[in-house]
Amino acid sequence: MSIAYKNMLSKVMLMLLLVSNLESSAELNFTYNGFSSANLSLNGLANIARNGLLELTNNTKLSIGHAFHPTRINFKNSSNGTALSFSTSFVFAILSDVPALKGHGMAFVIAPNLGLREGSAGEYLGVFNSQNDGKSTNHIFAIEIDTNYVPVFNDPNDNHVGIDINSISSEVTSSAGYHDDNNNGAFRSLSLFSGKAMQIWLEYDGSNKKIHVTLAPTKVAKPKIPLLSLAHDLSPILDEFMYVGFSACTGSVLESHHYVLGWSFSIGGQAQELKISQIARLPHIGPKKRSMVLTIVLPVISVVMFVLAFTSLAFFIRRKRKLAEVVEDWEREYGPQRFKYKDLHVATKGFKDKELLGSGGFGRVYRGILPNSKIEIAVKRVSHESRQGMKEFVAEIVSMGRLRHRNLVSLLGYCRRKGELLLVYDYMPNGSLDRYIHGQPKVRLDWKQRFQVIKGVALGLFYLHEGWEQVVIHRDIKASNVLLDADFNGRLGDFGLARLYDHGTDPETTHVVGTLGYLAPEQFRAAKATPSSDVFSFGAFLLEVACGRRPIEVNADNEEITLVEWVFARWREGQILEAADPNLGSSKHVAEEVDLVLKLGLLCSHIEPSARPSMRQVVQILEREAPLPDMSSLRLSFKTRMFARGFEDIQMPYPSSSNSGSMLTQSSTVSDMLLSGGR
Repeated sequence: MSIAYKNMLSKVMLMLLLVSNLESSAELNFTYNGFSSANLSLNGLANIARNGLLELTNNTKLSIGHAFHPTRINFKNSSNGTALSFSTSFVFAILSDVPALKGHGMAFVIAPNLGLREGSAGEYLGVFNSQNDGKSTNHIFAIEIDTNYVPVFNDPNDNHVGIDINSISSEVTSSAGYHDDNNNGAFRSLSLFSGKAMQIWLEYDGSNKKIHVTLAPTKVAKPKIPLLSLAHDLSPILDEFMYVGFSACTGSVLESHHYVLGWSFSIGGQAQELKISQIARLPHIGPKKRSMVLTIVLPVISVVMFVLAFTSLAFFIRRKRKLAEVVEDWEREYGPQRFKYKDLHVATKGFKDKELLGSGGFGRVYRGILPNSKIEIAVKRVSHESRQGMKEFVAEIVSMGRLRHRNLVSLLGYCRRKGELLLVYDYMPNGSLDRYIHGQPKVRLDWKQRFQVIKGVALGLFYLHEGWEQVVIHRDIKASNVLLDADFNGRLGDFGLARLYDHGTDPETTHVVGTLGYLAPEQFRAAKATPSSDVFSFGAFLLEVACGRRPIEVNADNEEITLVEWVFARWREGQILEAADPNLGSSKHVAEEVDLVLKLGLLCSHIEPSARPSMRQVVQILEREAPLPDMSSLRLSFKTRMFARGFEDIQMPYPSSSNSGSMLTQSSTVSDMLLSGGR
């Protein structure tokens, strides 16, 4: 082979190499201080606004928005197949039409394909779905910025950042915040749902195989201490050529707007610093503030106009007095949790009787539609003639209003006016589970629906006991306090008797409250509600749903029948399925699940608190992640022992099948069935 031929061949090979790398070499670095002139691949809800904001979602339900850099980027050394170092920085913000309601989050994504067509909305953030989640064939790396709490994904709370590798369950995660360089690295919490712009830095060191993620407000320089650090080789995860971009999604309610304000990316070096002063301002989301100017000065006053003005002024004064509400200085910090009485008055059409959902000893409940956001709500009017303890009571209401879980009825906020307190809840269109178990509804729930409700309530109760910043003891778990949303998902409601205390401390002794048949026997001995007493009530609830019978009933001979004792007798005879509701069906799959629920109900109803499972264990058993404990040693003469050891000093009537709501307190609550569509 001649030297000339060899030289020519070398030049041809070099040209082919240059052509093959042309796509990636041109895309090693890019910076967008706004997206007005950016060439991005957009799909779903994503669009670029006139002012240069990249809007990933709007308030469309159950939808996804994706925005990706349109060309592939070379992420690997072609000679040895190892992942290259890279870094990126972006400014983002999450806003909502209703500040009190949280939606789902967003993610920065490195993916092998453009568009993430298989991504699901809701908790999967538009990146994964229930079928591919956790598969090594995904080849997806993501940084999730999540405002939703899903216990099965190991989320710490509803305000966290995580590093995801091929799964929505993060490799490492942390509550949102940053380490303050000006205060010896002290941790400062941030609210991802505050509507304020924040900046994230992501760095991967290809030599040391380490990932660092840092978060901070836009006015703070990049902190020295990262929020997240993970030692992980991305070489097996990343393909040689990948796409980079963002994904966000909405859930089943009108919710978040996800924005990216600026973005910088680099392979092999540090991403260029963003010019925060040049990026666009965020838009105003939600209702505009109304002017407080209510008087119009007329330039010319005549006798006729004077009479009209006087009449108008008198009307205004009467209306203002009618809509007057109590606002004290200590309440001003609660912001969005405090509703204006005028808005609630308009929402319920002046609290007309035709909007009345129900009434009881604790107040009257009305259906309403908020005038600006058009969200359906339920408003409970409660008398509060005494001012004693009102500040502490409202503080506890606001604290519970921060509970956010898909299986809890959200307490959106409150309003005080004259001699009454108004509590604002989510509206549940399908009413309470009690109507479908004990009533005569047009639609009866089959076992699949009942089992889904049971698992949902278990997840909600697990969140109250272990998943929130404080321990929440519900103290009134029963079918009438489980509400069904539009899709017949179960949500635990009515927190009128709930109590809060810090993790690691003991609950305070209090008076006995709750519904007979659901109360644990130790509550009568010690007058102290604990997570274990909630588990006891949940056990009675399990038997109630599976058997279609109330915990205590009176037969034709006027004898009281205790459900747990009756089911225990069937189990001891080896015929526990005879206790099941005959309307549930008889397939093998249904029988197995009913058998599991009935036995779990007996374990939760054990007379000894230490013998009952925790709600974490209950969830694991229902999800078949843990076996049902051995029941061979279970000895439960429930009625005899419970009444002998706990009920002998209590002189209160038992609720019959027609009066299951009797409460052991003078402040009886209205079932959250009244917050639903059931009249």
